[in-house]
Amino acid sequence: MILNTSFLTFKFPLNLQTPRKSPQFHPQFPLFTSSKPPISMATASAGESTSLTATAAQSSVPNSSLTLLFVEMGVGYDQHGQDVTKAAMKACRDAISSNSIPAFRRGSIPGISFDQMKLQIKLGVPRSLQPTLDIEKVKSVFPYGKIENVEVVDGGLICSSGVHVEEMGDKDDNCYIVNAAVYVGY
Repeated sequence: MILNTSFLTFKFPLNLQTPRKSPQFHPQFPLFTSSKPPISMATASAGESTSLTATAAQSSVPNSSLTLLFVEMGVGYDQHGQDVTKAAMKACRDAISSNSIPAFRRGSIPGISFDQMKLQIKLGVPRSLQPTLDIEKVKSVFPYGKIENVEVVDGGLICSSGVHVEEMGDKDDNCYIVNAAVYVGY
């Protein structure tokens, strides 16, 4: 096929002229499966100590104790220093940094006040790094809202940053990447 314009002539190969079938999506196949239950940290109120425990599906994030309004998602990296907590904190900041939720302050939700905002957080962290994650530091990122639950699941990534800079605290050239989903409701 030849397309001629006043300035240019385009010749398209025959294989680009025929429509192609798009791949079929088969939802019966799971996209992700895990043999281990997720790690979860449930908190009753700010300041109480918590411990990492395996949870059953009913307490995974988000769960039924939350009337869900928003889901905010973010990604965080620690390219130098290999600190998964810093990566998780950046992921949470990324999730909440481009959002404004005035409904809680203005009373736009009948019968719900600002003090009733609840947060549930799910973090995708590489399995080998999960024991070094400091959940209390991660929780400090959130300026308001009662954090009901923090769930840590297998996810994220460990990859090469391409450079090992000892002056920046690097132990090696690894970059740690964490994903965050922040569920906001009441």
